[in-house]
Amino acid sequence: MPISDNITIHRVDALVVGAGGSGLRAALEAGRQVNTAVISQVFPTRSHTVSAQGGIGASLSNVEQDDWRYHMFDTVKGSDWLGDQDAIEFMCREAPSVVIELEHMGLPFSRMDDGRIYQRAFGGHTSKFGAGSVHRSCAAADRTGHAMLHTLFEECLKHGVRFYNEFYMLELIVNQGVVCGVLAWDMVKGGFHLFHAKATLFATGGYSRVYRTTSNAHICTGDGAALTLRAGLPCEDMEFVQFHPTGIYGAGNLITEGVRGEGGYLVNCHKDRFMEVCAPHEKDLACRDVVSRGIAEEVRHGRGCGPNKDYALLHIEHIGKEKIMERLPGIWELAMVFAGVDCTKEPIPVVPTGHYSMGGIPTDRFAQVVAPGPDGGEQVVPGFYAAGEAACASVHGANRLGTNSLLDLMVFGREGGKQMARYAMDLGDWPELPENAGAKGLAEVQGLMESKGGQRLGVIMETLRADMERHCGVFRTEADMVELKHKLKAHRAAFAQVSLADHGAAYNLDLIEALELGHMLDVCAAITEGALARQESRGGHYRDDFPNRDDDNWHQHTLSYLEPDGGVSLAYKPVRMQPLTVESIALAERKY
Repeated sequence: MPISDNITIHRVDALVVGAGGSGLRAALEAGRQVNTAVISQVFPTRSHTVSAQGGIGASLSNVEQDDWRYHMFDTVKGSDWLGDQDAIEFMCREAPSVVIELEHMGLPFSRMDDGRIYQRAFGGHTSKFGAGSVHRSCAAADRTGHAMLHTLFEECLKHGVRFYNEFYMLELIVNQGVVCGVLAWDMVKGGFHLFHAKATLFATGGYSRVYRTTSNAHICTGDGAALTLRAGLPCEDMEFVQFHPTGIYGAGNLITEGVRGEGGYLVNCHKDRFMEVCAPHEKDLACRDVVSRGIAEEVRHGRGCGPNKDYALLHIEHIGKEKIMERLPGIWELAMVFAGVDCTKEPIPVVPTGHYSMGGIPTDRFAQVVAPGPDGGEQVVPGFYAAGEAACASVHGANRLGTNSLLDLMVFGREGGKQMARYAMDLGDWPELPENAGAKGLAEVQGLMESKGGQRLGVIMETLRADMERHCGVFRTEADMVELKHKLKAHRAAFAQVSLADHGAAYNLDLIEALELGHMLDVCAAITEGALARQESRGGHYRDDFPNRDDDNWHQHTLSYLEPDGGVSLAYKPVRMQPLTVESIALAERKY
């Protein structure tokens, strides 16, 4: 089988793409049993999980009585009934064990006075099926993701996992329906590397960087979703993007929900606590979509703060300097650096910020990628797995509950690693590579390097992100999204004429940004097509022209397929409403 001489080949049993929380957890689990490698665009401890602040949800009952069933109820309700309940139950039942496991690995959780793991309140989390609030978020001050990454990276090194840092994935290699690895580009030295693997797991993160105001790192451009679409496989529920209500005004950096869990509250220009009207019961600790729309409504009706009346104020100074510096030291630093505000003395200006991608690569609860089968059901894509924000299990449905992101990473990262190791050991020899494996990725890089068009990358990317925020953000209408489709077509035409300023091989960031922009265009098309078709409001997807949830017509998952011309076609599949166990059936049927 001919392969270009320009490609270096590596053979591994299990390959993980992405070194955030889910990638490291999967690599650790697989690396305990089989030869495992990780490729990552950045050094692992710089992955986007490092920015997770508030904590990881688990029903440990360290403050008051809690139960995984209560956690499941909150997650189903938070998903606006679009979450798959078998996967949700699995995640919530596994939650205590993955947290205790992290503690035993050495993750330095904050502690209560009696030495147990500190748990804080968080928006949307309740006890006794909504009867009262509960402290469920297990936190390491406000740097939980940072602590998690360092803990897992050290464990991976201890178990011999190999890391290929600053490698950028170009193509998912598929042969007769079987995934057999990826083609990647060495960002430091230049050159192509084909990773031939028995089992491949995507842990490539989300795609909220497609918005101008975002809490996401620069690397969150939807690479895994785009390359899955380009391989002819579907992505699920791409229209559901969560806007976190409290991003720092003008910057987008996240102010964790844990701030409101510690007693912070929002006000408008009249100093009114408007969330007491928007959500009289939960108030400032309502689900994120509710709070985001609450802030956006205040701004839309001229009640925002500042000279342009375009933000709300988040008060935490009443909590006290000592408690802020103990429980929220990172927030104090972020507010000071990016807003010029000492939050121990004055409020923080905040706006909704693109934060989390509920959609992604469809998987079952075992982190196995699934696609529609010939009999109308689903079938597993052999050798292909996904976990974390890149995946859609779907445990978050239309709107992710706070603290469930880190939980998702740990539960499905661990499960994916187990399944990869089992699959690799059962498979025996490596799957056969297709003829000219990696040719598409190689051609894409060569085409960009040789392009002599007159378009510049930065202009297209910034205009694209502004258009997405304006036409397909917190509020959406048919007219806006039809206009956006025309703009996306124009952006794609401009991208075809782009040229690079740097034509070298070593550390060519111009090349990487061009590849990312191509992926972003594919993702934006999927978001827009799904959002335009879904004529209802549910979770993070709010249609001004269809303000009500429509369970009769839209209680279903969207599947997006990329067409050769860059367009997107849609299909649908049912939501799995059947939980795993008899004792949770009553919970699944409980009405909101």
